[in-house]
Amino acid sequence: MHYSYAWHRMGRHTLRITFQQTEEATLLMLEGRVAGPYAAELGRVWDEQAPQLAQQKLVLDLSNVIFADADGTTVLRQIHSQARPQVIANTPWTRYLAAQIAANPHDRSDQE
Repeated sequence: MHYSYAWHRMGRHTLRITFQQTEEATLLMLEGRVAGPYAAELGRVWDEQAPQLAQQKLVLDLSNVIFADADGTTVLRQIHSQARPQVIANTPWTRYLAAQIAANPHDRSDQE
C-alpha cells in the first residue's frame, strides 16, 4: 500500500501526506505545514485511513514538517492518542512537536 496526498498553494508545496506499507509497519510521512485547512485535511485523511490501520504498527515521520499551528497539533495529538505511533523527529523543532503531541494537554505547563 502506498498513498500520497499533496496540497499546493500558489505553486508551493504546502502539505504532503504519504502512507507507505512496509513489512514491519505503516509509515505516515508528513512534509510541509500542518496548519489551517491543511490540518483539517490531515484529520480527514486520518479518519479515512485509520480503520484500515487499526491492527498495524504505525510510524509517524515528522522529519520534514516545517510548521504546525494549534489545529495541526490537535490533529497530531488525535493521531498519537489513537495509534500510539513510533515518532521520528530529527530536528530540535520536530522533537519539540513530538513532545507536544505526546503530552497530556491537561498537564502542559505552557498553556495560556
